[in-house]
Amino acid sequence: MRQCERCVRSHVSMHAACLMRNSKGPMGAAYGGRRNIKISSKSSNRTLVSARQAKRDSRVISLSFVNSLKACAKRQDLYQGSRIHADIRDSGLLEKNIYLGNSLVSMYAKCGALVRAQQVVDELRVRDVVSWTALITGYVQHGQGKEALCCFCRMRSEGLSPNAITYACILKACGITQEVDMGEQMHGEIVNKGLLENNVVLGSALVDMYAKCGVFSKARKVLDELPVRNVVSWSALIAGYVRQGQGEEALGCFQKMKSEGLSPDAITYACILKACGITQDANMGKQIHDEIASQGLLEKEIMVGSALVDMYAKCGAFTKAHKMLDELPVHDVVSWSALIARYAQEGKGQEALSCFQKMRSKGFSPNAITYACILKACGITQDIDMGKQIHDEIVSQGLLGKDVVLGSALVDMYAKCGVLAKAQNVLDKLPVRDAVTWSALIAGYAQQGHGHEALGCFKRMRSEGFSPDAVTYACVLKACGITQDVGMGEKIHEKIASQGLLKDYVKLGNALVDMYVKCGLLAKAQNIFDELPVRNVVSWSALIAGYAQKGQAQEALGCFQRMRSEGISPNLSSWNALIGGYAQQGLAKETLGCFQWMQHEGVSPDAITFVNVLNACSHSGLLDEGHMYFDNMRETYGILPDKEHYTCMVDLFGRARLFDKATRVIKMMPSSDYPPVWSALLGACQKWGNVKLGRFAFDCAVQLDGSNATAYVLMTNIYAASGMQEEADTIEHRRLKNAT
Repeated sequence: MRQCERCVRSHVSMHAACLMRNSKGPMGAAYGGRRNIKISSKSSNRTLVSARQAKRDSRVISLSFVNSLKACAKRQDLYQGSRIHADIRDSGLLEKNIYLGNSLVSMYAKCGALVRAQQVVDELRVRDVVSWTALITGYVQHGQGKEALCCFCRMRSEGLSPNAITYACILKACGITQEVDMGEQMHGEIVNKGLLENNVVLGSALVDMYAKCGVFSKARKVLDELPVRNVVSWSALIAGYVRQGQGEEALGCFQKMKSEGLSPDAITYACILKACGITQDANMGKQIHDEIASQGLLEKEIMVGSALVDMYAKCGAFTKAHKMLDELPVHDVVSWSALIARYAQEGKGQEALSCFQKMRSKGFSPNAITYACILKACGITQDIDMGKQIHDEIVSQGLLGKDVVLGSALVDMYAKCGVLAKAQNVLDKLPVRDAVTWSALIAGYAQQGHGHEALGCFKRMRSEGFSPDAVTYACVLKACGITQDVGMGEKIHEKIASQGLLKDYVKLGNALVDMYVKCGLLAKAQNIFDELPVRNVVSWSALIAGYAQKGQAQEALGCFQRMRSEGISPNLSSWNALIGGYAQQGLAKETLGCFQWMQHEGVSPDAITFVNVLNACSHSGLLDEGHMYFDNMRETYGILPDKEHYTCMVDLFGRARLFDKATRVIKMMPSSDYPPVWSALLGACQKWGNVKLGRFAFDCAVQLDGSNATAYVLMTNIYAASGMQEEADTIEHRRLKNAT
């Protein structure tokens, strides 16, 4: 018999052959009828003995098959499991042995071959609650809650009653699908059958289901009423609070659990470390760290180490997080991804990229989560080359067909890098996309000022049946402001109000105020602002900017003072709104006065502040002041000039007829591939009648953008003012041709 079991482990057909060799006829008949049973009609006793022997041999073979299937399930060896399935089918035992059929279902389910598992269930002549539960368990373990619930309904339609294991799995499926009504129905059945009295697993499953559905009052009530609760029940509730971002509640549960004398396990510790990260309670995190270290869990549980790295990073202690990662006895991609993710979420793109390179240098391969985080980092740093490299890796590994999050991350990366055509192309080719994917593209168009394209994407998104969320609405409102499409903006406003979103999303209120401001409806913007349940410095800044840009300086200043009287300190945004408004009105004195006031208040200017200041100097002809501020920007504040600052200086020198200095500024630019800088130079050439330099600037402008209408108009005017009407007509003809 021992020899036979060893044969089974290598291949079941060899096992069967061995049994047939060692048996007298009846064994062969029991296995597959390959040998005839020779029974003497003269001896009924021998017949009875042979029948019993055949039955025993059949049980031996079935048991061996079952053990082999269990081994395959444990190793997730689908290939060997399929071969054993074929041998079982050949043996003819499957028709008579439900236990064997259930083992097959379980093996396929545990190997993730859920379609095969479903086929086996459908083909079974007789199936019971165990058959269905094995399949339901497989669906649940692979996160397919809807499929699990469908199987449950089919099982009940066959008149089968669930057991405790079935109920536990279905509660998990309800948590996955957020089917709280179905979960409550299961809860009632479990109570009526008295199953909670002796089954702590079911109690924990109930707590977990309610927590995953966000119904914490019921989750807590179930936990409080359990006759027996353990660390698993408490951990289910703690994990639920953490998933919902309720760190304080999770920490409270943790303390109560410990007061009941229960010791946390690795899962509890991992959850509570996340809670410390949410609340940014580094001191509590350090205490938990000490507990974990004293119990030696860092040597045994990789997830605890990863949770520690994540906690320190979320608390802003990046040095400690790095040190923790370096000291972990066992690293994995999850530990590295935790740190990379935090860097990306904190806007530290360069640090995230450095961490990613270090991870790869140590031989770790990124997973889908790592790729999503590093794409976010590429978007932050605008590292399009690295982003394309990651894109190629994702495609080569076939990950886009499996993970919608990665598709959204790719679209977002290209959009943030300003490569909107590529972002659109990626989205169009995605096998699966969702509202998040569309929102990433809409946001990209809106942020780049392409309002019409953003609204077009929104319409396509709706036509595909996707419902917008708060983020989508905020981006669409920005697009409405850009296009001054107040009609569309009002429709979005109605949708937001009907869904009650303004109560929970401050950004939506800010976006509404900004949209009405940009559409010139200041009274409407003020009304919306006054009705906001919560307003912050962003809402105030939008309103201040609106008044300032409409030339209502006193109202803008009044808003600014009201904001301060309500205890809201102005930031790098509200000051810019006020300064920018004055600058756009050509009020240089007020602009520079606000700039001095801002610094006196201890608020450091940023790049946008200096664009506004330089614009004011340019429009008012303050040559020396503009030159001074341009130099101070770099020397005093460490702000490197970008293309907008250089354009302001070209405009400043051009207006002063200092063409040599203007062209020198263009040569100083890292790249002169920026149409507005050539338009600024063309404007100066038109003012002073500089035909030669004007033609050079025009050629550079149209080389970058052949349909640059501003460049054609300016060049036409330069020729016409110089009496060169034929040349002016030629340029006008080219403009009309390009326009068509």
